[in-house]
Amino acid sequence: MNVLRRGRSTLSKLGCVCSQSRFKSSKETAVSGKENTNSAVSSQEKTTIVDPCKDNPIFRTANIIASDLGEIKEKVLGKKPLSYRKEIFPHHCDILIIGGGVMGFSIAYWLQQRALDHLRIVVVEQDPTVNPDKSKWLEYQKSTSVLSVGGLRQQFSLKENIELSMASAEFMRNIKHHLGVEGADPPDICFNPCGYLFLASERGTHILQDNYNLQTSLGAKVELLSPEKLKEKFPFMNTDGVALGCHGLENEGWFDPWSLLSAFKRKAVALGTEVVNGKVTSFDFMNKSPIYNQYFAPGEYTHVEKANVKLEDGSVKSIKFSQLIVAAGCNTGEVGKLIGMGSGTGPLGAPIPIEPRKRYVFVMHCPDAPGLAMPFIIDPTGAYVRREGVGGQYLCGISPGDEEQEPCCDNMDVDYEFFENKLWPIIANRVPAFECAKVKTAWSGFYDFNSFDENAFIGPHPAFHNVHVVAGFSGHGIQQSPAVGRAMMEIIFDGEFRTIDLSRLGMERYLNNEPLYESNIV
Repeated sequence: MNVLRRGRSTLSKLGCVCSQSRFKSSKETAVSGKENTNSAVSSQEKTTIVDPCKDNPIFRTANIIASDLGEIKEKVLGKKPLSYRKEIFPHHCDILIIGGGVMGFSIAYWLQQRALDHLRIVVVEQDPTVNPDKSKWLEYQKSTSVLSVGGLRQQFSLKENIELSMASAEFMRNIKHHLGVEGADPPDICFNPCGYLFLASERGTHILQDNYNLQTSLGAKVELLSPEKLKEKFPFMNTDGVALGCHGLENEGWFDPWSLLSAFKRKAVALGTEVVNGKVTSFDFMNKSPIYNQYFAPGEYTHVEKANVKLEDGSVKSIKFSQLIVAAGCNTGEVGKLIGMGSGTGPLGAPIPIEPRKRYVFVMHCPDAPGLAMPFIIDPTGAYVRREGVGGQYLCGISPGDEEQEPCCDNMDVDYEFFENKLWPIIANRVPAFECAKVKTAWSGFYDFNSFDENAFIGPHPAFHNVHVVAGFSGHGIQQSPAVGRAMMEIIFDGEFRTIDLSRLGMERYLNNEPLYESNIV
């Protein structure tokens, strides 16, 4: 932008010269008219002095350039995409992000807000439910992001997850500042503050205590509650079988996932990010033998260079990139296969262990339930239940717990018998008012499940110098997306994590068979 400023300054000086010349000519003309009233010919000659700035082609060109630069400056600083980006397919870019969910657009936002117009960033999203009105956003009817319950918590057992969630909570608190766009309504993610209440049996008290100690050491506001305190604070709850509880006092609750995704996308696009609606079907490689890679013999390393994208009209076009970020959620493993992960040698011999896992969310109606007084309850069995609005609606769910009971991921169907047989008995036992609950509706979504250790991969893939993987959050990705986007920006620009050290979440732990588990509270 300094170039634009200098250009405008120089042109302004030229404009001043022109103005001074015109002013001087007019003044001289007036004086000359008074002194030569008896000489009409002489007066006429003086009053028709030609302004050199008006007809000089150099000055005319300078004025045109100044006008054009002003328009470009307004489009860039005014956060409006340049028109050519809407009309021309981006056959090349600096950074290609595969996955247009909340994680992909969080990364795009953080990269774009730091680079501004110095980087060309493209996001490819394959969600097939595109609104026919191209002026509107994708509907994202099958996106993992918008099918989430939108929970935000800081009660984890790993330092990285606690810090990511705390940083994301801070971002969401100031979201209007971060993601506001000039001329548009400020973003509103409909955040509902409500503490999580993790319950532990006698067998899980030491885990809950250890988690509490770590969380508070990192600045989280949580409290431990004995069964007596639980009964006193939440009299509607049955505490049988509960030996200890941990309740969040700050930075916990839930938000509207679609609103968060929309806010990230709108801001990223306003900053210059381009969006391609299509599916990546293959990649092209280029031999980069001079590049050293510890996993390959000299001359054997290949460089991922292009992504081939199948568009809505059936055509296939390629996008050449410098850096590739795979943030495709539950489809990340499939994208990895296209790059060769799982079919090569060394680090390429291991596929990305991320796959879809279907999870049901049931909506109950129970007007006699505790309402605003009820926390976001996590039972020792893993079942959860929380309030939805103030009209007696509640959301609930539970993971199958058994590999053999995992539902089929080929469709979005909901198994209502799962609620009747497995989930309802648990939550009705914990909160007796739910004995009268009636299921009104339900939906299913997919976790980007990391079958290795159920924690995310964040950072470069060891086999490539220009491929990064950001996926495998196994259910808590959307709440951590603001902080993860910032972390990826640091990796791309600074070559290291600056704000939160996420080194342990790299893919090296998978290749070295060093899983990093969250401690399950039972």
